[in-house]
Amino acid sequence: MRVVVTLACTETGDRNYTTSKNKRTLTSRIEFMKYSPRLKRITLHRETR
Repeated sequence: MRVVVTLACTETGDRNYTTSKNKRTLTSRIEFMKYSPRLKRITLHRETR
C-alpha cells in the first residue's frame, strides 16, 4: 500500500525529492523541511500529485 510521492519546494516550485508513504495511515499531504539547492537553505517541501 506504499506509494512514491514527489516533494516540491513551496518557494521555488522545484521538485527536489521523492519519498514513499503509506496511503492507509497518511491520507493528507505530507510536508518536510528539506534543503533547497537553488536557494541554498532549508525550506518547506510539500507533496505534489
